[in-house]
Amino acid sequence: MTNNESYQVAIDILRCHLGMSIDEAYKELGLDLAGNPAPLTETQEVLIGLNSTN
Repeated sequence: MTNNESYQVAIDILRCHLGMSIDEAYKELGLDLAGNPAPLTETQEVLIGLNSTN
């Protein structure tokens, strides 16, 4: 399980400076509400593939 405190600064920035809800901030960071990494979306997988050096 990912330590939620690791993401707290990023969550605070998204919420305070960009006006996101806590749900939106977690989604933007790819986390579920328990602080666990969410499965990658198809778009994220494609972007990761662009950076791979195979």
